[in-house]
Amino acid sequence: MKRSKFVFGLLLMAGLLMATGIPANAADVIKVGVIGPMNFMQGKGHWDGATLAAEEINAKGGLQVGKKKMKIELVKADSNEFISMTDATNAMERLMTQDKVNFVVGGFRSEAVLAMQDIAMDYKKIFLGCGAAHPEICARVGKDYNRYKYFFRVTPINSRYLVKVCLINLATVNGMLKKALGIEKAKVAIVAEKAMWIDPMIKAIEANVPKMGMELVGVWRPSDKATDVTAELTAVQRADAQIIFTIFSASVGITFARQAGELKVPAAFVGINVEAQKDGFWAATQGKGNYAVSMSTFVRGVAYNDNTEPFIEKYISRFGELPTYTAVTYDAIKFTLGEAIEESGTIDAEKLIPVIAKAERVGTGAPKSKFDKNHDLVFGPGYATGITFQWQDGKMKGWWPNGWEGVTYKGMVPYKIPPWMIQKYKK
Repeated sequence: MKRSKFVFGLLLMAGLLMATGIPANAADVIKVGVIGPMNFMQGKGHWDGATLAAEEINAKGGLQVGKKKMKIELVKADSNEFISMTDATNAMERLMTQDKVNFVVGGFRSEAVLAMQDIAMDYKKIFLGCGAAHPEICARVGKDYNRYKYFFRVTPINSRYLVKVCLINLATVNGMLKKALGIEKAKVAIVAEKAMWIDPMIKAIEANVPKMGMELVGVWRPSDKATDVTAELTAVQRADAQIIFTIFSASVGITFARQAGELKVPAAFVGINVEAQKDGFWAATQGKGNYAVSMSTFVRGVAYNDNTEPFIEKYISRFGELPTYTAVTYDAIKFTLGEAIEESGTIDAEKLIPVIAKAERVGTGAPKSKFDKNHDLVFGPGYATGITFQWQDGKMKGWWPNGWEGVTYKGMVPYKIPPWMIQKYKK
């Protein structure tokens, strides 16, 4: 009787595992931890992108690892990294010790990723970063390769490249203001949230604005979760700023865009506003987010290669919204990791690292992706550039690159100067 119950229990367990798509033999599963702020849109992007990748891989029977197929099992880890560094490190530690994952993808806030990176390195686990931009994260690989070689930044381009793109955009908009409004020496204000990844960007902007023939009138650093930036906007207007360089990755981006729209601040926008990357931005700003600008990876109607638009369509169909750049966990699992595993025939980190490091992959978030010697994402024509977009009449429209160094993606449109700025300065 006891033996029958035992056998029945084993059969029941096997049936449950088959029903969930996970092989009964744990040795036939590749466990991938997906870590991010899961109660925020950035973490949701991490999880949803990873989910699509895992589903597509598993639908084909899994990854071919040597002579056997291995399916992907995702493990969700809420880092809560906007709120608590301790929560972030605890979440990574659980992935290592309790969940015993083979690989990790995700991470968003640079301060948290630096701490989580150390934990993953302690356990010699490959960690594919999909959110944090601070250069130090990959500089560590160059400084101490044996320890940090397990980390690769899949997205975004690091903050030095982000600022390079933003400065290119700034020069473009400055030229437009000169031509359209006769503004010979534009006044530039920087409004950037308090966050570590932004610090090197501000230094670079402060150094370059005067060299570009413009005047820097001030730097304002509201909280990344500020619910009122009236004081900052009032100060910016008093300084008579004609260009506002925004750098936001959190909810303050919604606050700023809404209040700037309400006040009809007579200035053009450049920079980064991560919250503007999502479809819900228009509703969140109560329809006041027109002319807000940001860099992103995905914009409707804009494609880097043949993989981009099918991915965007699948993502929207499944999750009801445009993928943010953190959804490049899809590329991290399906292409960076998945193709390397099949090519090498192993999930052993030491054997995978040289395969990942040397390869060029055609994913969804760039024409092609590859890593430099520090395992950082390569930037430039033919590789990752990102897209700069602007909200125009309630729709997200890509406007850069549109001819920069010969790079043009289909679906680009011209940048628009806010009409109330034209009213103020048009001669």
